[in-house]
Amino acid sequence: MKKFQFLLVLFFCFGGIKAQTYIQNVSIADVIHKKMIPGQTVIITDGVITAVKPNKQVKIPQNSHIINGEGKYLIPGMTDSHIHFFQSGGLYTRPDALNLKKHVPYEQEISWGHHHMENFLQYYLRSGITSVIDPGATYNFLTLRDSLKKNDSLPSVYMSGPLITTYEPEAFKNLDKDEPFKLALTVEDAKKYVQEQLPYKPDFIKIWYIILEKDPQKAKEQTKKLEPVIKTIIEESHKNNLKVAVHATERFTAETAVLNGADYLVHNIEDEIVSDDFIKLLKSRKTVLCPTLTVIDNYYDTYGQKKHYNTYELENSNPKSIGSIYDLKHLEETADSTWIKKYKVRFNSQQIKTYVSKVDSIRGVNLKRLADGGVTIAAGTDAGNIGTQHASSFMDELNAMKESGLSNWQILQSATINPAKILDKEAQYGSIEAGKTADLVLLSANPIEDLNNLTKIETVIKNGKTFDPHKILKITPEILVQQQVNGYNAQNIDAFLEPYAEDVEIYSFPNTLISKGKESMRKTYEALFKKVPDLHCEIKQRIINRNTVIDKESVSGIKSGQKTEATAIYEIKDHKISKVYFLY
Repeated sequence: MKKFQFLLVLFFCFGGIKAQTYIQNVSIADVIHKKMIPGQTVIITDGVITAVKPNKQVKIPQNSHIINGEGKYLIPGMTDSHIHFFQSGGLYTRPDALNLKKHVPYEQEISWGHHHMENFLQYYLRSGITSVIDPGATYNFLTLRDSLKKNDSLPSVYMSGPLITTYEPEAFKNLDKDEPFKLALTVEDAKKYVQEQLPYKPDFIKIWYIILEKDPQKAKEQTKKLEPVIKTIIEESHKNNLKVAVHATERFTAETAVLNGADYLVHNIEDEIVSDDFIKLLKSRKTVLCPTLTVIDNYYDTYGQKKHYNTYELENSNPKSIGSIYDLKHLEETADSTWIKKYKVRFNSQQIKTYVSKVDSIRGVNLKRLADGGVTIAAGTDAGNIGTQHASSFMDELNAMKESGLSNWQILQSATINPAKILDKEAQYGSIEAGKTADLVLLSANPIEDLNNLTKIETVIKNGKTFDPHKILKITPEILVQQQVNGYNAQNIDAFLEPYAEDVEIYSFPNTLISKGKESMRKTYEALFKKVPDLHCEIKQRIINRNTVIDKESVSGIKSGQKTEATAIYEIKDHKISKVYFLY
């Protein structure tokens, strides 16, 4: 009995003690009222924000976990409201748009995507993105979503099942649980495919409202003909307490979807400037709109071999995905050379440039009109499509929204509180308030003064856990080597040199020292990039042995019409490339 009483006393003494974190003396971004509040302390208890108070009102207990927020800025964790895990962002991910299956079988691409979903989520987290919304996945990815939910150190994932579509690309048929599309042309199909998804517990349903007719009148007739299908999908979804996202880029398809109850438009209108009545319709129905300003241009730039990733993107994307975008240069020499060269010419033509400029302008004008008209805007990239990289593309999208005329506060709202409204979760996350999940990002500079300060991340907090963004990803020798290959092919000197140690040594095999130190490399390669603008390195074969990576490389551009064949041996030490041996 004495032992029992002692344990009872211990329980009452210590049972009420909970893990607490104090973010002290920080400026807080109030995204609801659009103001920065200095001198605040945020208290986090067991993964939840329990208080937000001025510093003077908070007495911090001894031995507490304290994060010094002096001179720093705290924002809610961000959300990319439109991504696709079934797509990698690489060159081989959409065989319906660019059929390169003879080079990389689509089954191989699918398998790679399954094995790298967690890796993509880690890239999102290190970018300050604590939630993602995937409007269009597969049954296998819904299963993966469930397994990854057990890891509360990853971003939250909200996902639909396969897109219920009015058009299904041939390339995606007969893939069983890896099929991302379900063709519905009748009301019976509509009910069937909503019901088919229910056992997988999707977070919502997605419609791909595709009209292939180019003639405006016939397109409207086709839209009207398919309206009963769209209406049935939405009604069946709502009956099962599921919201509905709709891909509709024409004003009349979007309007038809909203009139029939669509909750979320995952793209902007790009065929005409929207009217005041359309804006009022979306506002009155509380329909959320995601503009996705950059995704189509990324396709066109990739096809035209003019996609230029900046240093941030090269360092914060999966290196295999982003590296594949440069493959078209050496694929020009394969059996596909004719049509690849035709693509390059076509997508660099004045006709395409004029078309892209017109559509970009329409999207930008519409975004500004919709936002100013009170429509809820949620930032999203459509990441996973060719050229649009997971995680790193988010900043490019936000900057495009800025160019459309949105203020930094409007953009920060679109990346934080507004996405939470898509699935009615604004009471759970999206702003810094007591009672909400502690998904937060601590910045070293003010994002309202400069949007690019969103990349200056000191700490990411997910479910109350704190993370150093530089330690979220496991940096393997292969990642380091591929990063420098990507920097080389992009002729981006900073991205190329970033994986190297400051005292790196370069040898001609076996032991002739060519250069020592990163600054020596900088001088050599800056001159090379300037002199040879068409440099390209193709990796023919790669061997990885612990901390050594051996690449068989084929480099074009140095000598006209010729390639330089070489083998490079990379030695990695302390997470940097410390030595390189070249065999020519």
